[in-house]
Amino acid sequence: MKLDKIDYQIIDMLQQDGRMTIRDMAQQLKLSTTPIFNRIKKLEADGVIEKYIAKINPKKVDKGLFAFVHLSIKEHSKEAVDIIVAQVISFPEVMECHYVTGGADFVLKVLVKNMEEYNQFVTEKLFTVKNISKIDSLLSLSIPKHSNKIPLEY
Repeated sequence: MKLDKIDYQIIDMLQQDGRMTIRDMAQQLKLSTTPIFNRIKKLEADGVIEKYIAKINPKKVDKGLFAFVHLSIKEHSKEAVDIIVAQVISFPEVMECHYVTGGADFVLKVLVKNMEEYNQFVTEKLFTVKNISKIDSLLSLSIPKHSNKIPLEY
């Protein structure tokens, strides 16, 4: 699917406000509602728009500690990596799991309530994952920027 400028503008608007009405989009783009509706349905069908979610303030739901966890593994076969991925992504505390190059094999973005809960996560969950040789943690002190918005050029 080739996206045009209007598609990118629609995507950008929805990234800013996922509840924006088709009518408001149409007014801003100076189009009628039908082509906007059809474009959104096509973007959804083609998998450009995967789903709509609410952005939650972690502190308001008693989650105050972000940790970035670097995992190094012993064995690097496809099967071994697949097993680790399956285990790690099953943990609800893991918000993101990236298979990376460099000093670590995986980088996890983990969200928990506090240091005590993080300790439990590491000892009761990560320590149960076979094939991990090293765990390094980076704890977030503050979050000057937090965005889910993909930068677009159009």
